[in-house]
Amino acid sequence: MTKKPLAWIVDSTAYASNKLQNHPDFFSVPLNIHFGEEQFIDGVDLTSTQLYEKIKNAEHFPKTSQPSAGEFAEKFKEIANDYEQAIAIHLSDKLSGTLASSKGGAEIAQFPVTFVDSLSLSYGTTALVEHGMDMYENGATVEEIQDTLTKMAGTIKNYILIGNLDQLYKGGRMSGVQFFLGSLLKVKPIIQISEQGELGVIDKVRSERRAFQYLMNKVKEAHSRGLHKVYIMHGNVLDQAKELENALSEQAPDLEVEIGELSSVLAVHAGEGTLAVMWLEKE
Repeated sequence: MTKKPLAWIVDSTAYASNKLQNHPDFFSVPLNIHFGEEQFIDGVDLTSTQLYEKIKNAEHFPKTSQPSAGEFAEKFKEIANDYEQAIAIHLSDKLSGTLASSKGGAEIAQFPVTFVDSLSLSYGTTALVEHGMDMYENGATVEEIQDTLTKMAGTIKNYILIGNLDQLYKGGRMSGVQFFLGSLLKVKPIIQISEQGELGVIDKVRSERRAFQYLMNKVKEAHSRGLHKVYIMHGNVLDQAKELENALSEQAPDLEVEIGELSSVLAVHAGEGTLAVMWLEKE
């Protein structure tokens, strides 16, 4: 049987857009969520809605973990039956050991995989994969795709309104001082993944409405520079995401908006109520 030339691989923190879900050569390797001794596979054993409910009733705060090198190896061996090689694009190496596990799995499986650190997550990974797929369809080589995507990585614009400070703090992504001040003053922190792939607080607003307007303003500024598509990512608050979509459509009727939900693993850290806008500045 003749093998197909190239597979595309991400981890489950990537947003599975319609384009990716419908692509025949696309694969996603799930991360894990742990409630004490119980382990769940991201997107398989728990939906994000079920996760939020479970967090509310859990005795212990959940933890997340990347797939082991062995788990990646099994997936790569499976893919190797049908493909000659693969391109794997994973969430920022500064935020998770997933990329390292994936590289270890490729070595174990002895399967040729070309790696790209997205320096991002969620739609940030998705944007790179979709761009790479377009390049490949237009005749680009794997080496050319890797070079281009590596240069693009970290350029995804993102502004993230955290829905639950408690989850961000317990998940180890916020200092005790930041958590105390945020809770005391009812501050809504705006989080951003930097060009280096690191997570940090870049701004603070004092109300939900001002935070909503903050996200609106950032998209409007980008639209004035030529932005034509934005992604709204949310943590189980589809109504708020649609409200933001409608508000943006009134301000910029020609702006294309796609709404997506955060993966369960990201929901563990960001919390229910999280709202984010993300886009590729230059396409």
